[in-house]
Amino acid sequence: MPRLTGHGLSSIVTTIIPVGLCIANIIMNDERFNTLDQKIDALIELCATMKRENQQLRAKEHNWQSERQQLLENNKLAKTRLESVLNRLKSMEQTQSV
Repeated sequence: MPRLTGHGLSSIVTTIIPVGLCIANIIMNDERFNTLDQKIDALIELCATMKRENQQLRAKEHNWQSERQQLLENNKLAKTRLESVLNRLKSMEQTQSV
Protein backbone atom coordinates (compact mmCIF):
# COMPACT_ATOMS: atom_id res chain seq x y z
CA MET A 1 0.00 0.00 0.00
CA PRO A 2 1.37 3.42 -0.93
CA ARG A 3 2.43 5.73 1.79
CA LEU A 4 0.09 8.65 2.22
CA THR A 5 2.45 10.76 4.32
CA GLY A 6 2.47 14.33 3.22
CA HIS A 7 -0.63 13.86 1.14
CA GLY A 8 -3.86 15.59 1.98
CA LEU A 9 -7.42 14.29 1.77
CA SER A 10 -7.81 15.64 -1.75
CA SER A 11 -4.88 13.53 -2.89
CA ILE A 12 -6.46 10.39 -1.40
CA VAL A 13 -9.82 11.16 -3.03
CA THR A 14 -8.24 11.75 -6.43
CA THR A 15 -6.50 8.39 -6.11
CA ILE A 16 -9.65 6.51 -5.05
CA ILE A 17 -12.04 8.00 -7.63
CA PRO A 18 -10.06 6.88 -10.71
CA VAL A 19 -9.81 3.38 -9.26
CA GLY A 20 -13.59 3.37 -8.73
CA LEU A 21 -14.12 4.59 -12.27
CA CYS A 22 -11.85 1.82 -13.55
CA ILE A 23 -13.92 -0.77 -11.69
CA ALA A 24 -17.12 0.80 -13.08
CA ASN A 25 -15.62 0.67 -16.58
CA ILE A 26 -14.63 -2.96 -16.11
CA ILE A 27 -18.18 -3.82 -14.97
CA MET A 28 -19.68 -1.84 -17.84
CA ASN A 29 -17.30 -3.45 -20.31
CA ASP A 30 -18.22 -6.85 -18.88
CA GLU A 31 -21.91 -6.06 -19.41
CA ARG A 32 -21.18 -4.91 -22.95
CA PHE A 33 -19.18 -8.06 -23.54
CA ASN A 34 -22.07 -10.21 -22.26
CA THR A 35 -24.51 -8.31 -24.47
CA LEU A 36 -22.20 -8.70 -27.45
CA ASP A 37 -21.73 -12.39 -26.63
CA GLN A 38 -25.51 -12.87 -26.54
CA LYS A 39 -25.92 -11.06 -29.85
CA ILE A 40 -23.21 -13.21 -31.43
CA ASP A 41 -24.90 -16.37 -30.13
CA ALA A 42 -28.21 -15.16 -31.58
CA LEU A 43 -26.53 -14.49 -34.95
CA ILE A 44 -24.94 -17.93 -34.94
CA GLU A 45 -28.32 -19.53 -34.24
CA LEU A 46 -29.97 -17.39 -36.93
CA CYS A 47 -27.26 -18.40 -39.39
CA ALA A 48 -27.78 -22.09 -38.58
CA THR A 49 -31.55 -21.71 -38.97
CA MET A 50 -31.17 -19.92 -42.29
CA LYS A 51 -28.72 -22.57 -43.51
CA ARG A 52 -31.25 -25.33 -42.69
CA GLU A 53 -34.05 -23.39 -44.41
CA ASN A 54 -31.83 -22.77 -47.43
CA GLN A 55 -31.04 -26.49 -47.70
CA GLN A 56 -34.75 -27.32 -47.50
CA LEU A 57 -35.59 -24.72 -50.15
CA ARG A 58 -32.87 -26.04 -52.45
CA ALA A 59 -34.21 -29.58 -52.05
CA LYS A 60 -37.75 -28.37 -52.85
CA GLU A 61 -36.45 -26.44 -55.85
CA HIS A 62 -34.68 -29.57 -57.11
CA ASN A 63 -37.90 -31.58 -56.74
CA TRP A 64 -39.93 -28.93 -58.55
CA GLN A 65 -37.39 -28.77 -61.37
CA SER A 66 -37.48 -32.55 -61.72
CA GLU A 67 -41.27 -32.51 -61.74
CA ARG A 68 -41.28 -29.68 -64.29
CA GLN A 69 -38.88 -31.61 -66.53
CA GLN A 70 -41.10 -34.69 -66.31
CA LEU A 71 -44.20 -32.62 -67.16
CA LEU A 72 -42.42 -31.06 -70.15
CA GLU A 73 -41.45 -34.51 -71.42
CA ASN A 74 -45.01 -35.79 -70.94
CA ASN A 75 -46.35 -32.72 -72.75
CA LYS A 76 -43.95 -33.27 -75.65
CA LEU A 77 -44.95 -36.94 -75.88
CA ALA A 78 -48.65 -36.03 -75.84
CA LYS A 79 -48.08 -33.40 -78.55
CA THR A 80 -46.25 -35.95 -80.72
CA ARG A 81 -49.03 -38.51 -80.29
CA LEU A 82 -51.73 -35.92 -81.03
CA GLU A 83 -49.90 -34.81 -84.18
CA SER A 84 -49.65 -38.44 -85.25
CA VAL A 85 -53.40 -38.98 -84.72
CA LEU A 86 -54.23 -35.79 -86.64
CA ASN A 87 -51.97 -36.83 -89.52
CA ARG A 88 -53.68 -40.24 -89.68
CA LEU A 89 -57.11 -38.59 -89.69
CA LYS A 90 -56.06 -36.25 -92.50
CA SER A 91 -54.70 -39.22 -94.41
CA MET A 92 -57.94 -41.17 -93.92
CA GLU A 93 -59.97 -38.13 -94.99
CA GLN A 94 -57.94 -37.73 -98.16
CA THR A 95 -58.28 -41.41 -99.13
CA GLN A 96 -62.06 -41.33 -98.58
CA SER A 97 -62.55 -38.20 -100.65
CA VAL A 98 -60.79 -39.70 -103.67
